[in-house]
Amino acid sequence: MKVDVECYAGRKADERPVRFRLEGKPHSVEDVLDQWYAPDSILYKVRADDGNLYILRQQTLRPDGVWDLVAFRKEKKRNSER
Repeated sequence: MKVDVECYAGRKADERPVRFRLEGKPHSVEDVLDQWYAPDSILYKVRADDGNLYILRQQTLRPDGVWDLVAFRKEKKRNSER
């Protein structure tokens, strides 16, 4: 599923995702939990402001760096949030 992603640009462009829009709904990235490289992409495991986990992939072989959603996991609410 294609995702629109805004990234932080520090020493290099698209250093890490900070916001993304999924099916028109905006999400802020609260934490980048993991990052790893594949031959044709960079993947990020992030926790968004809705508390859920997302794996976002940026395709690096394409000049436009298309992003897509690879996986999603709805987090269970903690006891203190019930």
